[in-house]
Order: sequence, then C-alpha cells, then structure tokens
Amino acid sequence: MVAHLTELFVNAQEPEPCVAKLISRQLISCSPDTPVQQAARLMHQHQVSCILVTKHNKVLGIWTEADAKRLNCQQIDAYKQPIRQLMTSPVIHVGADTPLNQAASLMLQKRIRRLLVLDKQQRPLGMLTQSDIIRQQRIEHYLRLRDVGSSISKPPLCLASSMPLNQAVKMMHLHNAEAAIVDYPDGIAGIITERDLIRLIADGNCHAELWQLAQRPVLTVTTDCSLLQAVDLLKEKNFRHIAVCNAQEQICGLLSFSDILINVEYAYVEQLKQALQIRDQALRTSADYLRLAQKVIDASLDGIMITNLHGVIESVNPSFSQLTGYSAEEAIGQTPALLSSGLHNKDFYKTLWATLLEQGHWQGEIWNKRKNGEIYPEWLSITAIRGEHGDICQFAAIFSDISERKYQENKIHQLAYLDELTGLANRRMFMDRLKLALANAHRHQHQMAVLFLDLDLFKRINDTLGHQAGDDALKEVAKRLQATVREGESVARLGGDEFTILLPEVESVDSLSCLAKRLVSQFEQPFRLLEQDFFLTTSIGISVYPDDAQSADQLIKHADVAMYQAKNAGRNQFCFYQESIGQQTQNELKLEQALRQALQQQHLEVYYQPKVCLKTGIVTGLEALVRWQHREHGFISPASFIPLAEKLGLISLLSDQVLTQVCRDIRHHQLIMPVAVNISAMQLLDPTFSHRLQHQLKQAQIAPQCIELELTESCLIPEQADATLALLTHLRQQGFRISIDDFGTGYSSLSYLRRLPIDCLKIDRSFVDELPDNSEDAQIAQAIIAMAKALGLDVIAEGVEHRQQQDFLLEAGCSTAQGYLYAPALQIIELQNWLQHRQQQ
Repeated sequence: MVAHLTELFVNAQEPEPCVAKLISRQLISCSPDTPVQQAARLMHQHQVSCILVTKHNKVLGIWTEADAKRLNCQQIDAYKQPIRQLMTSPVIHVGADTPLNQAASLMLQKRIRRLLVLDKQQRPLGMLTQSDIIRQQRIEHYLRLRDVGSSISKPPLCLASSMPLNQAVKMMHLHNAEAAIVDYPDGIAGIITERDLIRLIADGNCHAELWQLAQRPVLTVTTDCSLLQAVDLLKEKNFRHIAVCNAQEQICGLLSFSDILINVEYAYVEQLKQALQIRDQALRTSADYLRLAQKVIDASLDGIMITNLHGVIESVNPSFSQLTGYSAEEAIGQTPALLSSGLHNKDFYKTLWATLLEQGHWQGEIWNKRKNGEIYPEWLSITAIRGEHGDICQFAAIFSDISERKYQENKIHQLAYLDELTGLANRRMFMDRLKLALANAHRHQHQMAVLFLDLDLFKRINDTLGHQAGDDALKEVAKRLQATVREGESVARLGGDEFTILLPEVESVDSLSCLAKRLVSQFEQPFRLLEQDFFLTTSIGISVYPDDAQSADQLIKHADVAMYQAKNAGRNQFCFYQESIGQQTQNELKLEQALRQALQQQHLEVYYQPKVCLKTGIVTGLEALVRWQHREHGFISPASFIPLAEKLGLISLLSDQVLTQVCRDIRHHQLIMPVAVNISAMQLLDPTFSHRLQHQLKQAQIAPQCIELELTESCLIPEQADATLALLTHLRQQGFRISIDDFGTGYSSLSYLRRLPIDCLKIDRSFVDELPDNSEDAQIAQAIIAMAKALGLDVIAEGVEHRQQQDFLLEAGCSTAQGYLYAPALQIIELQNWLQHRQQQ
C-alpha cells in the first residue's frame, strides 16, 4: 500500500480511483432460511466467493468461503442448517465513492478479504475483493522488485491424502488456512482450497477423503520468483493460490492474493522517504493526503521509526511498539541506542553511519533488544531524508523481525548438512570436508585417511526390536564414535548403519591401527535397548591418501571395499585397503554389468548334454546348460556368472530365458526325448512360478512330459518344506519329471526326501571324478545308488569321463550317465549331427 500511495503523492495530479470502478456487480443472495447446501450450490453455480443473506431487500449478513470451514461435516443434517446460523453479521461495507486505498486499508485493519459496496441510497452495488485490488493497483514496479520468498511468513498447512474431509476442514479452520497442501504417497502434491469446500458442500459430499477431492498437481513457483511473475501466473491460470518451493524443491509456503495485499504495504525505504519529503506539500494542498500517509504508516506491519538529524526519535508507528515493546511515549526523545543488543562492536556502527551518510541509505541484518531483554534478529533499512536544499534533515528506518526466517534457514541448513537422527554430519557435509582435507593434504604433502564403518548384522535389531530401538542404537553408536576421535577428526553418518571418519592428517599407519582398535573396543560394552543389553560389533575399512586413492570418491570406495574385506574375514575387525581386492571387486562389478546387459539382449546360449543308458548306450534324455560367449572377454564359465545371477536376484530371469529357448528347440527341432532344465531356489519361492511355467509350455505347444525339472539339493530349504512339497506334487501331477541335482552335497533330510514326488537322483560329479580309485567316493556313490533303488528312483551320474568310471557305476547299479566320455554340452545343430552319427553306428 505504501508503494502505491507514494506514487499518488508524487503524482498528485492523477485522481485516486474509487471502488465503484473495480467492483464485481454480480451479487448472489438468499433468504435467512435457505439451507447451507442450497447456498453453496448458488455460489458454485455462479463461481462467486460469497453470498448475501437478505430479507425484504435488507442485507442481514454474509456467508463466505471462509465461513464454510466452520461447518461441522460430521453433524447430522449439517448441510440442511439454515444459513442464518452460520452467516457473518453485520456486513462491513463502504460507499461507492470510497477511494481504493482507503478500502484496502480497511480490509487490512478488519482482516477481511471483501467489502460490500453501497450506493448513495445504501443499496448494494457489488463486492470489492482483494483480487480486484491486486489486479487493478499500479504496483507492477514494486511487485517486480520483491521476490515471492519475502512474502512467505509461515510454512503451509500440509494434510495427508488419506485424511477424511471432516478432519481436514477442522484443521483448516484451526489454522485459519485458506488452502492446504495435500501430500500423496507418490510425492506429487495437491491442493485443497476454501472454494473446493463450497463445491463439496454443494455436492453433499461429506464422507470422502482428501485424495478424492484435491486438485493436483499444485501450481508452483520458486522463492526467487518475483511477485509480479507470481501475480501474472495466478491471473493466467485464474487461480488464487500458488505453492512456493525452496532450493531443495520442497514446498515451503502457499502464496495467495491475501499475502500479496498484506505485503504490498512493505514498501521500500526510498518510497517512504519520498512520502515524507512531500508531507509538507501535502499539508499545504490537502489535509486528506496527510491523513492517508499516516494511515499507511500506522497500518504497516513493519516497524517504522523517524529520527532527526542527530538521531533523536521523533515518531514511531504501532508496529514499532509491538515489535520492541516500547510505547511511543517511551521511545520518542530517545536514540536508537535504546534498542542496542550489545552484540555489535563500535566498528559495525561506524561503518553503518559512514555508508548511510555517503550513499544516503543502508540496509542489512542487525540484532536488537526488546524492552523485556529478549534479543532478536531484524532486517533494517535506513534512508537519509533530504530537505528542499538537499541537506539531510531526517532519517527513516523500517525494520521487521526475521526470527522465524532465521530459524527456518537454520533448519534448512541442518536438513541439508546434518543427519537428522544422530546430529552427525551427513553425506553432503562429509564430502565437503573430505574435498577440503584432500586439497590441504595435496598442498602440504601429507597423508590423510578415511575409515568406513558398518555395523555387523544390524538388521536383526530392527527386525526383532523395531525401528525405534534401531534408531536408539544408532544414536548411541554416534556418541561412542564421537567420544573416540580427536579434535579435528570428523564423524559422519552416510545412511542406514554406515558411518565414516575423516582423519585430515595422519602421522603413521600405526596410528590408524590404534584408532581402529579403539573404535572396535567401543563396541565391547553392551547397548541398552528396551531395558535389555544387546551387543553390536563393527567392521572397519581404511583407505589412505595418497597411497590408495587420489580423489574423494575413490577414497570412500576403497574404504568401503576394505570394510567388506573385514566382514568376509569374520567381522568385528578392521582391514586396510588392498589393491588386489579392489581390482577383484572392480572385476565383479564389470561382470555384473556385462551379465545384466547379456540378459537384457539375450546373448546367453543354451547347450545340450546327452544322458546315456549305461547298459544299452541309448540316449535317454538331455540336460540344458547355459553358456556365455562374451565378445570381449571370451568364454565365461557358468561357475562364475550363475552364482552372481543368484546373488543379484537375476537367476529367475536367466532360468526363464533358458526355458523359453528349450521350448523353441524342442518344437522346432522335434526333440523326442525329455530335456532337463535347472530350477533355482528363488523360482521355487515365487508363487507365480508354476503358472508361468505352464504358460510357457502352452505358448510353445509343448507337453509337460517333455520337460524334466532339476532341483539342486540346496533348494530343499527346511523352512519351506511344506510349500516345496506342495509345489512339486502339483508339478508332478501336471506331468513334469522331477530330479534332484548334485545329490550328496547338501543337507536334505532322508525322511523329507522320501516324501518328495521325485523321479531321479543325480550323483554330483565331485563323487565321480576319482572313481573307482578313491574308496571314500566309491562308498558314497554306492550308498546313493542303493538308497535311490530303495526309494524306487532312477540314478544319473554326471561328469563321467573314463571307461573305468562307467564300468564301476554300471556294476554298482547306476542306470544313466552323462559326461565327456559320451559328449560335451553341444549347440542344437551340433547335437542333431551327434545324434544322427550315433544312430548310424
């Protein structure tokens, strides 16, 4: 308002517009007995924000969108209440010839958003709203200079999308909020406004949840966006609210026309100076101008203080008294030293006055003291006011309390750089400190180190005691780590149960070992959780600059590698980084990336190894084996990539691709013998496995009898015994043949094995390699064969490469064998040629 009024003073020849030129002449009215729902329908139908309550052409009251928040949605027949019970009365009004600035000032004083405009006969002409003022006032220059962030005084009201409507209405009423942000689980926020409540009342919808009602996504701008851009965007979208996001893209406020109108009165000091300079002229020309200027100053939410040339306070506005606690009588005649906090030295004030006298203005952050002794931060702007001859005659100061802003800035800093749970540095701050320490170590040519700590088996605490106990344990860990390190050494929590320690300067490797031992010993004392003692241990990895790495990322990575080395060595210990281990880890990472790409592009191939009857030499079946020929690394053994696929959770995808190729080959090449396909433990635990298996066979038009499912003995997990038995029984009933691979290497119970619906046992090649010379292997092989016969099962020996092995197995009663003695694993074309050649022999 001050910005606009100053322009009126300077350009006195321009008449001030009156409210009659701006009002909306569409007035909606109803009788006092009109039900609330019907009134809401009228407002929604005509897209207005209020409805007048009239009787015999006399205005009794008004019901607005803001009044809708007072409605108790849970009350029976709430929407049938007569409007007279909820209306606001009397209706604040102004005359049609009232100047616009007076109307705006009245709105600010009464804290309302609309005024009823009456003609000279006291008949309603229309409504004047805050939106009308913002759209019509000539304040573009002021709006362009002020950013959105300066107009946000408090965080928005945030409501969960699952919140019932009646509870949301209560929250909006409690917080006096025109609108609220609605948080959805997917992170895309929505908004609900008072106008939405009118629509819901009109529809009679009182039992819905917010996710069904809110508008999303919410329209947003950043804090550095100008008020002018925000107003233009609101006009373009025909919205009344816009969300404001901070630098972290988090919603930190809601901006409405109300906020803009309130903040319009925060004019720049230069504009106030102009208003004061022409005050004498205004007195000579019109007493109205003087009263208007005084009203603007009195209505300002910022504290305003006018001093003479010597710094003696001449006048203050009401906000000065509210902010400082000093009344006008107590302040006038004193100097601003009355407010001094004592936190600034003489040089500060010396520089302030030098700048003020030289440049004519000064602004910045300053700490002052209230009458009650409370010290608070304020944003202060001082301008020197010059007389007709250019000499300084007065000083004008405008200030506002920025305690909340400072608090929010500090909170944002903590969220950005500190771990919220433990108070330690987070990853971002640790990386900043690490890079600074690296630069210093490089400049002064000394060693530095990074320790990477991970709590051993920490997941057990969360799983057994709950996450609150886990959080308490992490807090205690943070305290013990901080108590162990020296001054200058930084402890950080990267996330979860991972911690790092930065040692910016290291004297020797021995000192690192001593520190690591002290850290390990910190965990010897039990942790008290839920009135019980629990023991935790930690594994620590250490990397040293410049021996192990040159960059921040590499130092952390190598310390992480060393930490896993400590875990593999038995946990509760520390290890220094070794380049060979790091290279091995890097190779594993490359293999992982290559495997993912091979599965995505289906580069893995299926080979087939025949199974031969030992008595007749007839081929009785095939085993499908996966092979990987990499274009750069050549042949990669299944012993390398299959365990990796299991570790990465890719084994099901790999097995599905193998089964798909097997089905194609059986159909296309008309294979008449069953093909064994290996099944992983993860597939057995997948509830969709059976359905997907049958779907694949159906698509390929292959009978289940063509497929033999091979399970390793490790798949027979005791905890899943009943589920596995039910699944295998179902598959066997469908016609699949089932065998146990690598038998003798696991720990399956014979009683459980006897219950399983299996057809065959395969003797692991580790028991076949040294037959018949190794007596222990011979006894094991004979025992497996005898047991299989007792259970009525076929026996297959794998890895048969010599005649002596074949003869021994045949004599022991083994029925079938596979191995290089007969044929290696072959591609489908090679297999057909091999089968054709064998038939001709």
